[in-house]
Amino acid sequence: MNIIFSLLITFLLITVLVQVVRISELLAEVNKKNVNDVTEDDNDLQGKIYFLVFILFIGFVIWQMIAWNHFILPDASSDHGEIIDGLMSFTMNLILVAFFVLTPILAYFLFKYRGRKGNSAFYYTHNNKLEIIWTVAPTIVLTGVIIYGLNVWNKVMNADTENATVIELYGKQFNWMARYSGEDNTLGKANFKLVKGKNKLGVDMQDEFSQDDFVIEGPVDTLHLVIGKPVLLRFRSQDVIHSAFLPHFRVQMNCVPGMWTQFAFTPNKTTAQMQEEEGDDFTYVVLCNKICGATHFNMRMPVLVETQEEYDKWLAKQKLLKTTLTLKTD
Repeated sequence: MNIIFSLLITFLLITVLVQVVRISELLAEVNKKNVNDVTEDDNDLQGKIYFLVFILFIGFVIWQMIAWNHFILPDASSDHGEIIDGLMSFTMNLILVAFFVLTPILAYFLFKYRGRKGNSAFYYTHNNKLEIIWTVAPTIVLTGVIIYGLNVWNKVMNADTENATVIELYGKQFNWMARYSGEDNTLGKANFKLVKGKNKLGVDMQDEFSQDDFVIEGPVDTLHLVIGKPVLLRFRSQDVIHSAFLPHFRVQMNCVPGMWTQFAFTPNKTTAQMQEEEGDDFTYVVLCNKICGATHFNMRMPVLVETQEEYDKWLAKQKLLKTTLTLKTD
């Protein structure tokens, strides 16, 4: 009903505007004026309207920044996320400074040099000094931003994974599954040809490293992580390209059929801590950031960051693959 009402209002507004334009044309014909002639009054009015629109636009941007600020993600809950947030803040502040300096200048000159008799802007045919300034200055700034970004990229993507817990995150239409590497901290081999029945990930049970692996499946099961302990997520896809997105940890990586991708990070806030800060209904999640099909929105797995003691209690209850899958994979 609301959609129909909105469409009706939009149609009526367009109709009113068309009629206003038509009336102005008829009045011009009666007064024997050409509506296509641009007068000094027209230029003056347009200049004032442009100036007003710019002022309103700047005010609207400021209002958005204040009113919508609570929708921004909270501070990162991972070690590397803090430096990503630092890069984001630096870049955004740089953009905002440029916006709030250049936009009023543009509005001022549009208003000052609006079409009026005897009013004209000073015209430069060429100026080497200006050319050098507006070429070199942005180059220096952008070079600094790029170097800063590359430094952050190197720190994030070359994280130390020597003591990291290895977990496979497996995307398929339309769900996430996770395979923990067990006591040996080594994932067993897997092959898409072995995907059959209970073996949804195609794990090769002939591989000795597969014996102590265990699997959980979202959205019912929860991905468990330990605060302060590095984790190496290895990504794989069964069908199409998915994108594993853990927004609160600043983690995102494509899951590509036929190949492995990976991302390492260290959680630094438990779920309980985040609930104290953000509310009792807060939960970490794994989402898919690719539109991977009709029920893409179902690809959601909760994540629980807890202490080592809590994690060990949960770990003791898990069933290993060797108890749920037979050694025969055919």
